[in-house]
Amino acid sequence: MRLVRRVSSQEAAGHTDYRLLSQRLGHDMLRKRISAQAGIWARKNHQGKGIFRIESVIPVNAIVRSVLWLFCAEERGRRNCLDVELVERDVVLTSLPEAFDGFRLLHLTDLHCDLQPELIDVLIELLADVQYDAVVLTGDYHNQIGDDYDISLDLMARLIRALQGPLYGTLGNHDFIEKVSFLESAGLPMLLNESVPIERHGQRIWFCGVDDPSFFQTHDLRKAREDVPVGETSILLSHSPEPYREAAAAGYDLMLCGHTHGGQICLPGGRAVLHNYPGPRWLVAGGWICGRLQGYTSRGTGSCGVAARYNCRPEITVHTLRRS
Repeated sequence: MRLVRRVSSQEAAGHTDYRLLSQRLGHDMLRKRISAQAGIWARKNHQGKGIFRIESVIPVNAIVRSVLWLFCAEERGRRNCLDVELVERDVVLTSLPEAFDGFRLLHLTDLHCDLQPELIDVLIELLADVQYDAVVLTGDYHNQIGDDYDISLDLMARLIRALQGPLYGTLGNHDFIEKVSFLESAGLPMLLNESVPIERHGQRIWFCGVDDPSFFQTHDLRKAREDVPVGETSILLSHSPEPYREAAAAGYDLMLCGHTHGGQICLPGGRAVLHNYPGPRWLVAGGWICGRLQGYTSRGTGSCGVAARYNCRPEITVHTLRRS
């Protein structure tokens, strides 16, 4: 696999087949996404929701860094970002084929590689001792969306080479659509409102990936599972937990997501001081259930905005699938 580096927005656009992306993502969704991206380039605007909209006029990240420096807490926060926890959990799915009983699915999300490049070395070393059968990545490979993404793509290429087995990704709210060709050339197939089956001994499960439902809102849950036969296990990969009600109504069995970072800066006990997700707090981190849909919101493998974490360790997650 080739090394991916030195990518400007203009160069990325020159490598992008927009006609193919339109077929994959959907014509209306692609047009909506590109229009939003153009606005970001023009205004360098922040994409927060709720209280985080204030970052469009006030440099919140710079203020947070200054406060941490003032209280001599900046270095501790950076160290905490590299203290990655391996979370292992069982997921019982009633429709799971027998061949997939014990299937180990590694979930990474919100790497924001360019914020703290040394994280990739930490992950490669940690993952060398982890057993898994497939890998899913649910977006936000880059931190500062208005800047070119040469560093983050280079680091992602290094990480992808270290991963084993089938792997699939989705885009997040910090990822421009032009990244797709580079990530796929590095070895990470992207699911753009698409699905793909994984087969074992003549049986299969489906990974269904949607585009970012947070800022770009170009997710299409119906299109993502239109090829999945009735009764077969479907695992939804979504950057954010926001469409959880839609996912439950659509009949997905398991939803894996991130985006929230678990709050990143939390009170003792892990309660988020603030979070960038407008929904209920019980979806901010960890496992949850909505109807027959089981879900898991990762605290994120990297950090966002400011390289600092308190009472909220970054994580890589291994979901072991079990038959009921």
